[in-house]
Amino acid sequence: MVRTDSPRATLLPDPEALSRNNFELLLRRVADDIGFGTDESIFVGSGLEYAQSRPYEPGDSVRQIDWKVTARMPVAYVKQHETLKRMSMYLLVDTSASMQISSTHLSKHALAVWIAGALGLVSIRRLSPVSVLSGGSRFDRILGDAHPSLSPDDLWRHLEPLRAKQVEETTELSKRIDSLCLKLREKSVIVVISDLFEDGVESALKKVGPKHDVIVLHLVDPSEGGNLSAGYFVGAESESNQQFLVSNRDSWNHHIDLERNLAAADVSYARFVTDQDLVGPLRHFLMTRVSLMRGQR
Repeated sequence: MVRTDSPRATLLPDPEALSRNNFELLLRRVADDIGFGTDESIFVGSGLEYAQSRPYEPGDSVRQIDWKVTARMPVAYVKQHETLKRMSMYLLVDTSASMQISSTHLSKHALAVWIAGALGLVSIRRLSPVSVLSGGSRFDRILGDAHPSLSPDDLWRHLEPLRAKQVEETTELSKRIDSLCLKLREKSVIVVISDLFEDGVESALKKVGPKHDVIVLHLVDPSEGGNLSAGYFVGAESESNQQFLVSNRDSWNHHIDLERNLAAADVSYARFVTDQDLVGPLRHFLMTRVSLMRGQR
């Protein structure tokens, strides 16, 4: 839902049920709330990238002196930077069957569409081109037409097929991540929006983390956290149909190890539950992430 302190506070509806005009209108409002206060977010890239150091020349700013290099050399050196560069953003949206299982009014699939649309719009407003890709098996448009664009019309066009549900769709998220990593020649922002139920997705994320700026938004249904007060019961995974036995006392906290493992691979991680506020925590995550990046420079 949109943050409760906003005058536009309202429950987000299922995007599939909205007309295109209503979907775009509400999406712009969500993007306004998410983007507020994050003008220096990662969506505009890291600005001036370090290129090399060269000997100091008269007229160079003292602020540009590379003190680490200067300490080892007989003369002063200054840093040179590349020109301002904005990183492209690739939004990988998991549209598989497990994303459509829901115990609340809003499914993980629906929430993923809202997040992808809002982040894409925020990125375009900051002049960083965007490409929206599916992590499900029904879509063939993966890399051939995956060119990032600054056009909102392209964003709407690529979001439109993601709004529809397909209950038998399987996950190909790790395959998409691997293929995208092979295709990209420049450092990019890769945002993965998924419930992360695929076995190989963690390994794929660990491989791409050191090469690109990777963000994982982990979506969780309340029923997936355990403590269901239902005694012992047999469950089945929605895509593989693999059965499992759990009790009402089981608490499934796999995300704790997952976050730790991804952090070791330079992958940013945030977890969102479908029955809780989205906009405030997502905005806070992006702003905090920028602060951490500044501290590392």
